[in-house]
Amino acid sequence: MPQPKPHVEMYTDGACSGNPGPGGWAYILKHPKSRRVQERSGGERATTNNRMELMSVIEGLWSLDGACRIDLYSDSQYVCQGLNEWLDEWIARGWKRPRNASIRNLDLWKLLDELRRPHTLSCHWVRGHNEHPENERCDRLAVAAREEFSP
Repeated sequence: MPQPKPHVEMYTDGACSGNPGPGGWAYILKHPKSRRVQERSGGERATTNNRMELMSVIEGLWSLDGACRIDLYSDSQYVCQGLNEWLDEWIARGWKRPRNASIRNLDLWKLLDELRRPHTLSCHWVRGHNEHPENERCDRLAVAAREEFSP
C-alpha cells in the first residue's frame, strides 16, 4: 500500500505598487506533523499584482521536496478561482478561455499547472487584511520584498 502524502499548509500573498510596478511575493509553509515552518519572499522590479500572487504559489511549490497534500490559503480570488475552476477548463480547451480568448499570465499558469501535478492541492480563499495571522505575515513579507525593488 502506498504511503500517504505528507500534509502541508501553504499561505501565500503578492503585493505590487502600480500595476505594473515593483512587486513582491511571499509564502509560508507549515508542516503540521513536524511543526516546521518555512518562510520565503522575493520580488521583481516591473510586474503586476496577479503575477506576484501566482509567483507566491509557484515558489512555494518549488520549495517542496516531494509530493504532498497541500492546503493552500490565499487572499487572491484570481489564484483560487484559477486553481479551483478555470485551470482544468483552459487545459481542456487547449489553453484558451471561452470564445477563444487568450489567458493572461499564461507562462505562469502553465508553470503552476506543471508544479501542482504531483501534489493533491486544495485552494482556500481567505479575506485579506482581516487579521488572519499567516495571511498578515505573508502580506508584510511581500510588501517588504516589493520595497526592495521600489525606486
